[in-house]
Amino acid sequence: MTVKILVFSGSSRAGSLNTKLAGTITKILATDNAEVTRISLADYPMPLYDGDLEHEKGVPKNAVKLAKLMAAHDGFFIVGPEYNGSLSPLLKNTLDWVSRVKSEDEEPITPFRGKVAAIGACSPGMFGGKAMLYHLRDILVQLGVLVISEQIAVGNGMSAFDNMDELTDERTAGFLKSACTSLLQKASY
Repeated sequence: MTVKILVFSGSSRAGSLNTKLAGTITKILATDNAEVTRISLADYPMPLYDGDLEHEKGVPKNAVKLAKLMAAHDGFFIVGPEYNGSLSPLLKNTLDWVSRVKSEDEEPITPFRGKVAAIGACSPGMFGGKAMLYHLRDILVQLGVLVISEQIAVGNGMSAFDNMDELTDERTAGFLKSACTSLLQKASY
């Protein structure tokens, strides 16, 4: 059975280090024979979550499309920048809206429960966005996702990649490879 993994970044900014990291992750997973789908959250625009808006207009179509895509995969590798010690507004809003999707035409959609995820971050600073990872892990666990213990925090991101978008530090590259391997093993159950 081929494991299906969805990879995305919590940043849609041009030149994003985390989008670059998502590309590196995609290459590693594809080399390990996973069926990898890489997306940009910019392709799924949604308004800021608001309970009144949900009550008036329902869940946005892009949230439903993304929930279906997530439900069709065995696991995720989610990376994102650290904003003031937490998630980017884009990533948080996306998770909030997708968590509101219950069913379409009476068919249940389960984008989170029973899924396995790996998480990561990359930043120009030396800590690599590590503080964000704690918050992302907590949110995903609350949604019913098994978040693997291996994670990646790439510090000094402006110099962390070579011209082929490979990590230049062997130790960090090893941590990333371990996270990808663990994700595939756990998502294959």
